[in-house]
Amino acid sequence: MKPTFESTLEFARELDKNDILSDFRKQFYFAGDDIIYLDGNSLGRLPLKTKTLLTKAIEKQWGTDLIESWNKNWYTKPEELGNKIAKIIGASVGEVIVSDSTSVNLYKLAKAALNLQTGKTRIVSDVFNFPTDLYILQGIIQEMGNKHELILAGSKDEITIDLDDLKGKIDENTALVVLSMVAFKSAFLYDANEINEWAHQKGALVLWDLSHAAGAAPVELNKIKADLAVGCTYKYLNGGPGSPAFLYVRKDLQEKLNSPIQGWFGEENPFEFGLNYRPAGGIRKFLTGTPPVLNLLAIEPGLDLMMEAGIENLYEKSKRQSEYFIFLTMKILSKHGFEIGSPLDHLQRGSHISLKHPEAYRICQSLIHPKNGIVKIIPDFREPDNIRFGFTPLYTTFEEIRQTIERLKIIIETREYEWFESERNSVT
Repeated sequence: MKPTFESTLEFARELDKNDILSDFRKQFYFAGDDIIYLDGNSLGRLPLKTKTLLTKAIEKQWGTDLIESWNKNWYTKPEELGNKIAKIIGASVGEVIVSDSTSVNLYKLAKAALNLQTGKTRIVSDVFNFPTDLYILQGIIQEMGNKHELILAGSKDEITIDLDDLKGKIDENTALVVLSMVAFKSAFLYDANEINEWAHQKGALVLWDLSHAAGAAPVELNKIKADLAVGCTYKYLNGGPGSPAFLYVRKDLQEKLNSPIQGWFGEENPFEFGLNYRPAGGIRKFLTGTPPVLNLLAIEPGLDLMMEAGIENLYEKSKRQSEYFIFLTMKILSKHGFEIGSPLDHLQRGSHISLKHPEAYRICQSLIHPKNGIVKIIPDFREPDNIRFGFTPLYTTFEEIRQTIERLKIIIETREYEWFESERNSVT
């Protein structure tokens, strides 16, 4: 049953009053009350405990303890953080580790899977996948002598993937399926269990990119018998800009797969400094070089907050806020040229909503650069005509969502967007 909403500001405030997660907002840094931040699906806010932790890490661990901190605090941190992320994405202890970037991790797992799946030459993805994932797959194909082909499933509506088309492309010659669980533009959410079952029937492995799913959408890797996954920590997990990513390998696959980047942190005993590589056992074999320790440590406070809040509570609030945003859009904005560019069914949607408008870029600039001291609202723009609004349940309020809708209405009615140029910034 869909929730019943009202469009008044008083109703939004009542929703916030009854929000069981409202106190978590106080545990994040806010420079002031004049910014509404709806870009948590690109970079999460700064947890207050992260500031304290990094100060301690710099002054005590780096400044005082120096090299001793590797044994005291740092060396096992990739596995410790991996085990915490495992609880958030429904994996088991020893199946997740923090290492490198999402792109590097995807390269490692994709190439390892293709090396295992000898004799099969098809790789399947879709037109919604994040471009870097496709670039990496294209590069691997070249490295492996152009023996593989990359085939993309399409969309009929630019919002959802045509599942019949996707399934039709996964055949007995398919080595690997690589998909984003939540699409970065439309927020289309796959039924991952359905895709895994279909691919496994054909003998294919599946590699999920969880970058827009982890911490915002229900992810149950063990329950759906997932093979492989990667994801970033700087979006809904609030790990900070460029924070290290994570990778997941199902237990029974760990000894079958070999990392194509054999770095010393993935060696059986790196401090023997042997000249011949011996892979470590378990998930640790997928580590490579020395991790960026300060960035690594910054991940933990956000994970702790998420586990304290409970992933089911986070998902329920995310779903409710998305439904509220859609309700307000249809009631207030639909007559102003806005169209919803995300699935209306919450079972097919992650934790962000895209609004489409012919003037999307300039409207986005109006939100970010308001005139006359009006509240600043930060979403992001995605080509060609999408404004993405990310709802981060730990700190986004219903009142902020109501204010955003009202601001969009004013921008259109006053044609304020005409004050801005159409030329794109380098980062949108």
